[in-house]
Amino acid sequence: MNAIRDRIKGSIPALITPMKDGKVDEAAFRALVNWQIEQGSHGLVPCGTTGESPTLSHEEHERVIEICIEEARGRVPVIAGAGSNSTEEAISLTKFAKKAGADAVLSVTGYYNKPSQEGMYRHFSAIADAVDIPILLYNIPGRAIVEISVETMARLAKHQNIFGVKDATANLMRPSRERIVIGTDWCLISGEDGTALGYNAHGGKGCISVTANVATKLCAEVQNASLAGDFAKARSYQDKLMPLHDAMFCEPSPAPVKYAVSLLGKCTPEVRLPLVEATDTARARVREAMAHAGLKV
Repeated sequence: MNAIRDRIKGSIPALITPMKDGKVDEAAFRALVNWQIEQGSHGLVPCGTTGESPTLSHEEHERVIEICIEEARGRVPVIAGAGSNSTEEAISLTKFAKKAGADAVLSVTGYYNKPSQEGMYRHFSAIADAVDIPILLYNIPGRAIVEISVETMARLAKHQNIFGVKDATANLMRPSRERIVIGTDWCLISGEDGTALGYNAHGGKGCISVTANVATKLCAEVQNASLAGDFAKARSYQDKLMPLHDAMFCEPSPAPVKYAVSLLGKCTPEVRLPLVEATDTARARVREAMAHAGLKV
């Protein structure tokens, strides 16, 4: 567990899933994975929310994970999205991720069915008991409604297969509180681009990032600087990126980020219903933010 805990850090894009004519564009995804690594990303997350996991079939979900692992070739860790609001389904996806060779999985709280703290504890414990693979909890109350409390997280941290959290709460008090209760070995990864720099100052080790899909090198530089303790340098990069962080969520994600990546020539802007492509207003905002970040489109 210590080995994977040490490797999960830095800029980790929550990868988009390129699509073309209603199908997953496997060739574009393979190219995207390699480009991400070449640009300095420290890890990869396929099949998260940004990867449109809710609208991927099980077969597509598994194929995207397989491709990511194949193309990464061990150069960076792959944290496969394997969460569900059904414990049985989450266990099945987690078993597949382990079989496919993922380094770890990202497992989300019970969105829509709104489990209690005890329900979440039992959900994650059941997954960790069923599959011997490192598990990164995904705490995102903005989408899941429910939030894993610090106390519940402390209970879960005692399980040998649960090593950390992707924190998308944007609550910068959380990492310090978790460190006090759980200890400094708990792996703290931000899941919110705008506050990721501050999160690192509170003990975080990196960010599972939407913006890193498009401003890949710049996001890696922010993380490299902050992890080296050079927060002045990291802030200078952050100032370039902040409008882009905001633009990525000016309309439901991942429509804005897919449009941004399409401007780089790496995919189409296509998303699946019930999401729709970015509007002209959003597209103008994305282009302006990319220019502010120094990206040529």
